[in-house]
Amino acid sequence: MKAHFKMMAAYNEWANEKLYAMAKTLPDADYRKDVGAYFGSLHGTLNHLLTADRIWLRRLTGTGDHPDALDAVLFEDLGELHRARQEEDRRLSAFVEALDAAQFEREWEYRTLNGRLHLQPLYQLLGHIFNHQTHHRGQAHTILTILGLAEPDPLDLLYMLRERG
Repeated sequence: MKAHFKMMAAYNEWANEKLYAMAKTLPDADYRKDVGAYFGSLHGTLNHLLTADRIWLRRLTGTGDHPDALDAVLFEDLGELHRARQEEDRRLSAFVEALDAAQFEREWEYRTLNGRLHLQPLYQLLGHIFNHQTHHRGQAHTILTILGLAEPDPLDLLYMLRERG
């Protein structure tokens, strides 16, 4: 199970780097344009992804920032947002790397933003974190297409695996 989540953490970093590289090719007005996506713009979507990971890593590690809203705009500047994204990706990878096999089965107690208490095995929470990232990166990819990026780079897991051998 650890090998799977290490692969997902590596994929997460790889796909986020590709996504940010594409975002940086856009004019700022397009990057911030509300295209009707769930979080409005590419800017809103990328901020949400960082917000959600910060919330989850705080729940899992007890450290780091903990935004109070899922639509929080943590950074207005794309470069600053990118640097923060890289740091959070490193934190998530380090968290997964430090786990032993038994910890994936451990029941984890956490509270949602509304204060509701939940208890779930860690492997389910990690599965959610990586699935959530993939879900919203797909939305971001669509936003890039809407904004006129003729053919955004593919973000499929197999592309990373083939690229890295």
